[in-house]
Amino acid sequence: MSNANVQQQCTLVLYSKGRFLGFKRGLRNQYEHTALIQLENVNSKEETHFYEGKRVAYLYRAPTAKKGTHIRCIWGRITRPHGNSGTVRAKFRHNLPPSAMGSTVRVMLYPSNI
Repeated sequence: MSNANVQQQCTLVLYSKGRFLGFKRGLRNQYEHTALIQLENVNSKEETHFYEGKRVAYLYRAPTAKKGTHIRCIWGRITRPHGNSGTVRAKFRHNLPPSAMGSTVRVMLYPSNI
């Protein structure tokens, strides 16, 4: 078996996907400091407890390159569940822009609390 075949079989991904739905809100007020994220393949409140405390990364492309790349990242952390359908709340170091609504975020599988 060559080295290339071993690499193709042993592909590890250290994140799962989520979708940024919008911001926490009430009927009249919106709280931009808390983002709502729907986790992929998570459909109940009990399943979200595994993801509490995990890091979240929103990747986007910027028009100008910094440090040789156009890709930038905003980091956050999952804080708690939101509702009963697998949605969680997350706080980011910088608030996510409204243009990010509906886009994909990466939910890192670390730090581990197992």
